[in-house]
Order: sequence, then structure tokens, then C-alpha cells
Amino acid sequence: MELQTRQLRYFVAVAEELSFTRAAQRLHIAQQALSAQVKQLEQTLGVVLLTRTTRSVTLTAAGAAFLEDIGALLVALDDAAERARSMQRSEHERLVLGFLEGAALMLTEPILSAFRDHHPGVTVEMRQFNYDDPSAGMTDRSVDVAFLRRPLTTDGVDFAPLFAEPRVVMLRADHPLADRASVDVAELIEEPILGAACTDPVWNAYWELDAHRGGGPPVQVASRSTTVLEEYQKVAAGVGIVVTAACARWIPYPGVTLVPIVGDAPNEVAVAWHRDNDSALVRSFVDVARRVRDAQPELVKKLQEPDFGDRRIPPLIPY
Repeated sequence: MELQTRQLRYFVAVAEELSFTRAAQRLHIAQQALSAQVKQLEQTLGVVLLTRTTRSVTLTAAGAAFLEDIGALLVALDDAAERARSMQRSEHERLVLGFLEGAALMLTEPILSAFRDHHPGVTVEMRQFNYDDPSAGMTDRSVDVAFLRRPLTTDGVDFAPLFAEPRVVMLRADHPLADRASVDVAELIEEPILGAACTDPVWNAYWELDAHRGGGPPVQVASRSTTVLEEYQKVAAGVGIVVTAACARWIPYPGVTLVPIVGDAPNEVAVAWHRDNDSALVRSFVDVARRVRDAQPELVKKLQEPDFGDRRIPPLIPY
């Protein structure tokens, strides 16, 4: 027995309208052609589905049962067809991911792997940004999503936090504080500080410790850099100190040491997207990032409570 999808849809329309006239108008076909197709379906099934009179159309018991089952089947068929079309579209789609140095650290690879598993045909293009654009491409909309650090100025951007990482101070090895197990943020206020080559006042104020200066004027920044390695070179040369994230300890540099800062809030790493972007791929990426974060509580704990005595570079850190 071979059933035609078109005939099934014609029957559903008649059964819902209980009128060949209204069903024909709904389907934009001739009433005579509709009646013939439904009659052919009944002949194929060997079942009377509809009772017809000159004044009315009603469902037989068999017709009512068939309508219930075939309705669910047609919905499933439509869903399967849309999924196939979506997969074909995705084969040619691309998601642009912006990130700063370090990206989402050890969460980066599992997030990308899980996303590729969900969208095997999608190309993920990764673009690294330096300190001159801490929004990692979100400000000029050159990326679809981004791994970035907060706070910063990002109008029209939403965030999903991934973890919060402690801050450290980068010191020349012969600095008086370099041998300390930790330093209080108040001890750094008078130090010559090195900032980022960035025009975002929110970003600069955070990394230059403006919130801890008692409402006084912002610090006079000794120099500004665009990368972590540039910061290391300047610290080693004695130009000043740098406040940075704990993951910087994985880039050893001769003559420079990193000391944890106490009395200071940790730095939030988040996945970001444009609030007005309704892309299914973007929504899926954010959802995957959240689920991977929630599925890796021990890894998140290690990022939020790092062992500062362990300077081994963990695998899969995209610098």
C-alpha cells in the first residue's frame, strides 16, 4: 500500500473543515479534484473515512482515528523536512568567534567541540583581538559571538558568565613585593602602572585600579601595551607594574614574577553576543557554552581557585 502525502493533507483539510467547499478554498484547488483525491485515499486504505450527504460531511469512527494518527505523522514529517533543510543551510554557514588572549582558557576547546558536534557543517572562524579592542570585535560587529573579559563598554551586548578568575600583579623580579605570597590591592596604588592601548574608559579604569583610589584622579599611566608579551617586556625593563589575570602565569618570562592580589574582585570571563542578533547559530553557541560550563564544575573551580604554585601551561589554551 502506497500513501501519497498530498492525499493525506487533503483529507486532513476536509476533516478539519467538515466541508469539501471550504477545504478546497483553503487548499486553493478545485472541489471536484479534492473529492477525487480523498476518494482515491479511501480506496487505497480500503476504509470509508467520511460520510457524505448533500448537506454535510462527517467523520466515520475509522476516519476520526485515522485523523488523529495521521495528524501527528504529518507534523513529524514536516519537522523532519525542516531539519533536513536546516542542516543543508548549515553546511554553508559560518560563525565568527572573537576572543582575547586566552579566550575561555580550558573551557574553549570543549565548548568548540560540543558546538561542532551540534553543527558539523558550520565553519567556526576564530579571530584574536588585542587590548586595543577588548570587546573582541563586538563593538564594530565584526564577530557573531566572543569570549571576553568584563567590565567593559558594550552597548547592546548580552553576556553569559563562564567563570571569574583572580587578578595578579606582574612585577619585576627585584621589586620589593616580588617575593610576597600575595599583595593587597592598596599596596599597588602608588606604583607606576602600565595600562592597555585601549580607548574604553571602563576597561582602563578596571585594570588601572581606579576604584581603589578613594575617588581621587586616575593614575598617570606610564605606558600602554597591546599584548601580554609586550607587558612582560616592559615590566622586565622596569617601566612599571601590570595588573592582569591569573592565567598570565602560564607564560613564563625571565626576570618577571606574578603575585596574587587580595582585596580585589575577580575578573569575569564571559561569552558575549549582540542583543538584537536572532541567529539560531548564535543562540546555539551560547546555549552550548552554558551547558559545557555547567557540566565542568571541577574545571571551573580550578579556574576560579588556581594553584599559583603550578605554572605549567595547561593544554589547549589559545594564545
